[in-house]
Amino acid sequence: MNSNPFLRVAIWLLRLALAAAFFSAVADRFGLWGAPGAHGVSWGDWPHFLAYTSKLLWFLPPALVNVGAWAATIAEVVLGIALLTGRWSHIVALATVALLTSFGLTMTVALGVKAPLDYSVFTATAAALLLAAITMPRR
Repeated sequence: MNSNPFLRVAIWLLRLALAAAFFSAVADRFGLWGAPGAHGVSWGDWPHFLAYTSKLLWFLPPALVNVGAWAATIAEVVLGIALLTGRWSHIVALATVALLTSFGLTMTVALGVKAPLDYSVFTATAAALLLAAITMPRR
């Protein structure tokens, strides 16, 4: 690990910000940020999140949309926890890049490029890629 204290703080804040974004999205789909339609709430409950997910996963049979929604939710929780622990930072960061890239591409195809831009998906993807680069083990 780099001995530069500013870099250590930046890495910690980057992991914290990515984890917080994942946890916030999960909290929203379970109504923890407010009810559907409330100011600043994207979904507000699972049914609204599932309806949104069905738009994104238009190419899946309807029976698999719920599986996709749960898979995304579980991945966000697991990666959020892993980001907070700081263990295996390089691998966790690459997994975060993969998940966010899939979100960004799916949102772009299904809804247009404005949706992932509005949710800063590409920014978060770039941040996760930077985290992977910074935490890559030296050989």
